[in-house]
Amino acid sequence: MNSSQNAPSAPRTGDVQGSGSKNPFLAIGLFIRQVIAELRKVVVPSRRELVLYSITVLLFVAFMILLIFGLDAAFSWISRIAFTVPDV
Repeated sequence: MNSSQNAPSAPRTGDVQGSGSKNPFLAIGLFIRQVIAELRKVVVPSRRELVLYSITVLLFVAFMILLIFGLDAAFSWISRIAFTVPDV
């Protein structure tokens, strides 16, 4: 039997502090605590990793710029050939 079939459809009271409360300040407090808990999980990259990631992103962006420029030039050349009236 699947574990999701055993799960209750509605959260039980007391599962998450402030989840069922009508008090907005408790909800804001819970949100801030969750944000801080997630921020503690963040790993800051080393200087070498940061430089490597930055170079990778810049090279990828430059490649995409060249690709789009090339496709644009090719399609404009093809459309110029297809839609111009030849001089007779």
